[in-house]
Amino acid sequence: MLFDFDQIHDRSTSDSSKWSRYAGRDVLPMWVADSEFMAPPAVLAALQQRVAHGIFGYGRPSASLTSAIRHWCADRYQWQPEGTSLVYLPGLVPALHLVVRALGITDLPVLVPTPVYPPFFEAVKAAGRVIQPVPLSHVDGRWRLLPQVLERAISGRGQLLLFCNPHNPTGTLYRPDELAELAQLAADHDVLVCSDEIHSDLLLQPELRHQPFAAISEDAARRSIVLMAPSKSFNLAGLGCAWALIADPRLRMRFKTAMHGLLPTPNLLGLVAAEAALREGGDWLDQQCRYLHANSLQVAALWQRFGISHSQPQATYLSWVDLRALGLGDAAGWFEQHGVGLSDGAPFGAPGYLRLNFGCSRSQLDQGLARCAVALERAGVIGQ
Repeated sequence: MLFDFDQIHDRSTSDSSKWSRYAGRDVLPMWVADSEFMAPPAVLAALQQRVAHGIFGYGRPSASLTSAIRHWCADRYQWQPEGTSLVYLPGLVPALHLVVRALGITDLPVLVPTPVYPPFFEAVKAAGRVIQPVPLSHVDGRWRLLPQVLERAISGRGQLLLFCNPHNPTGTLYRPDELAELAQLAADHDVLVCSDEIHSDLLLQPELRHQPFAAISEDAARRSIVLMAPSKSFNLAGLGCAWALIADPRLRMRFKTAMHGLLPTPNLLGLVAAEAALREGGDWLDQQCRYLHANSLQVAALWQRFGISHSQPQATYLSWVDLRALGLGDAAGWFEQHGVGLSDGAPFGAPGYLRLNFGCSRSQLDQGLARCAVALERAGVIGQ
């Protein structure tokens, strides 16, 4: 079955936070990481069936959903975690806050590779802990955490590392050998790793494969918390369903004890949507990834035309661009003035950069990139 990703869905009058930011303004929102694609038909059918039941009492994750997650991990990552390792969550951001508050040696700084998704910083600050930024390195067109840079930043045993793979905002997918180096370093220094892997299924080329951090070795599994969700892959963020995979029983118990009374179980409809997506959404996902790959090439062509330094993502639907040389001051504000809303790099720890979300129809992308081109031309950049 072929799915139509060219279809345009009007979200401007819905409850979308992405679109409401620019309500009443002619600004095309290409900032926050949700896509413009309708969820897979199998998900919509499952939700409609559940709504038709008409009773929405307290829900709980089913054995069937746990089985679907394990099967998905085995099929997509060649990794089958134990069902007992699963801890269900209402979202990844609450889980980040919980990890920072409850785990790791609390009087040591939290290691945060930078740039990164802003809630990493927010979680550390909210917990009253100290951020230890660890700069990512731009090597061969990819941003990644180099072991030697991480080792210089480590200040004590038992320290917590907040890791992100595939990486938001740069789109890097770490290779198994790169993960193995980081895992060995974590073992050598007794580092606890919280790995945000929410974009693990948005791979832009069919030959790529995501490897969870916990799948590297028994030691990596013992010292890690892997966070996953179907929200980015299937555009289900508003349904509030995610999970942590925590292999070590003691670490899992500490996590569950800390979350008791603070985090609710996932949304009832989120549980339904997650299982339908994992069981029946694979073909839809693969077609979406092919569509996104074509979008990513179109975005890259624009930046190349204007000589703008950028990352070519291997995963995600995010393009990370360096506009520091333009001397705009407020680069995000400049692009908004020209009708396109992008994410400001400052909250990611990288002022002067912007993040563009290309998870949209080709026609919307054309419109957004045309506005970006005008913004660059009016900033004095001459295209080729």
